[in-house]
Amino acid sequence: MDPSGPKYFTIIDYVIFALLLVASMSIGLYYAFTGGRQSTTREFLFADRNMKCLPLSLSLMATFQSAVAVIGTPAEVYANGTQYWFIGCSYILGLLIPAHIFIPVFYRLHLTSVYQYLELRFCKAVRICGTVTFIFQMVIYVGVGIYTPALALNAVTGFHLWGAVLATGLVCTVYTTLGGLKAVVWTDVFQTIVMFTGQLAVIIVGVQQAGGPSEVWVKVRDGGRISGIDLNPDPTVRHTFWTLGVGGVFLMLSLYGVNQAQVQRYLSSRTEKEAVMSCYMVFPCLQVALMLSCLMGLVMYACYGNNSPLEQQYIKSKDQMVLYFVMDMLQNFPGLPGLFVACLFSASLSTISSAFNSLATVTMVDLIKPHYSMTEARATLLSKMLALSYGIICLAMAYVVHLMNSSVLQAALSIFGMVGGPLLGLFCLGIFFPCANSIGAVIGLAAGLLVAFWVGIGGFLARMSSSVVPPFNSTNTVAVTPDNITITAVTAVIDAASRPVGLDGFYSLSYMWYSALNSSTVVVIGLIISFMTGPTKGDDVASGTVYPVVRTARSLLYKLMQPSAWCTSPPEQKVRCYHDCTIKYIAALGDFTVVKGLVHPKTNPVINYSPSCRFTPVRPSFIFGTQIKIFLMKSKRYMTHPYTAI
Repeated sequence: MDPSGPKYFTIIDYVIFALLLVASMSIGLYYAFTGGRQSTTREFLFADRNMKCLPLSLSLMATFQSAVAVIGTPAEVYANGTQYWFIGCSYILGLLIPAHIFIPVFYRLHLTSVYQYLELRFCKAVRICGTVTFIFQMVIYVGVGIYTPALALNAVTGFHLWGAVLATGLVCTVYTTLGGLKAVVWTDVFQTIVMFTGQLAVIIVGVQQAGGPSEVWVKVRDGGRISGIDLNPDPTVRHTFWTLGVGGVFLMLSLYGVNQAQVQRYLSSRTEKEAVMSCYMVFPCLQVALMLSCLMGLVMYACYGNNSPLEQQYIKSKDQMVLYFVMDMLQNFPGLPGLFVACLFSASLSTISSAFNSLATVTMVDLIKPHYSMTEARATLLSKMLALSYGIICLAMAYVVHLMNSSVLQAALSIFGMVGGPLLGLFCLGIFFPCANSIGAVIGLAAGLLVAFWVGIGGFLARMSSSVVPPFNSTNTVAVTPDNITITAVTAVIDAASRPVGLDGFYSLSYMWYSALNSSTVVVIGLIISFMTGPTKGDDVASGTVYPVVRTARSLLYKLMQPSAWCTSPPEQKVRCYHDCTIKYIAALGDFTVVKGLVHPKTNPVINYSPSCRFTPVRPSFIFGTQIKIFLMKSKRYMTHPYTAI
């Protein structure tokens, strides 16, 4: 085959691609006309809070695995080797921390939007600031997410650009508007299967084309594409173990800890335990996705070696590498290019639909409902109209992206990725620091966004003005996905003998440290301002909004120092009721141990319980300390009641 010649889809390829769109649409229509028919906001936005952990875990993974990651990660491995693979190390803490800190706090508060937490912890102004920042972030992302894979497909295959854009955007809009979160989750499951199947098929056929597994290994080893652990502590080096394994943790936390698209899935679980389990199950799914993408990059190198199609000018950008490889090496296998394109657009559909649903949720819950009272039917209809409206807005954003030149496009992608760090810092400020107040939160968020834009845009402009143009095999353009979000960071080639200093060194900071820098800025500035304006007193902090760091650390230290404590149950304790009414109580003791029950001063005045027993709280009444927040059955309200151990 002529490598420089045009590549075309066959009829089978078009059929496979069309089947993907039809199947995705069908799932949305199925959930639109079955069950409760999306007649309530609870069903439309939260799938009746009845989702199981397996489909949720696949949906959580699909939301992260955007189309730009599918085409960007293999190109990164082809160019620079397997060092990027070490980002998988960040998945450990990046999922354990949300599972054991963020999910319990959010789930026990029974939130609808994650930004409700900001009002409970701080004030309404902080909630609105967080919501507006999120909407800005997601609209930019979705426009780029729709346009980028369509542009690569058009450049390599001649597939109609706006045909692909409209097909992706309209299908997502329709099934998200009609089927709600349940349709989004189950289409994510279907699209994940298609995505894995397409990648695996390309890898298998590519290995055969390269001469077999042993030949692939020899070529990538001799070509220097198998990377060892780089322990260089220099934060300006783009990819090292520290930038990927440590900086990547903050990136993961901004995705799986405080992002509305992910938290909304946690809150749709049947129980808190299933929400935590779904977070656990994301780990192997993400590792499989990362492995397939990296293996595809190695297979590409085994087939092309150092004769990059970009250097040969067969393609114009690095983002077209994967699609060129599929069309060049696999066109003799009818249907396989179509299967991979279906894989690519499955990743795009899953992330875009998640964005539409989360945007509709935060707009409805955070910006409309608090100010306008309406019936459930009208609220549900308005939620659907919001999802439809955001679909149209994001298609318009895709056209705006089309009008930009490539450098502005890269800047837009970087700006989008910068927003996640300040939002993470805002939530960490509230969850881990009881002394933080509302003024500190607002000023801290503003400072974090200012630093993010300063470092990102300033560094980008400084590098664009440089006369050094790096070759393809040392380029520093990479695509990663925070919240299904793609960050493209272009960094200059760093010579160890002439390391940049001053502002140049600051601007050369690896993009993997952006989230850590921005979130830390929010926390530090927020704490300083809080102490200057008067820190929040412990009694003024809303129940359940702060994680007991000291108590948890003390409990863990006690268990480590006395191993027998892991095997013995705490002594049984008692709680006496002092109110002349039947109450429903939920008490928090120690390390997330929760007890609950009914008590009446005449019929059952004393409750015996063991703190080692674990229950799941059913109302937003979880608190820490020496108080029980009780639910009065008669008046249907909560009150705080001190308990006495006797």
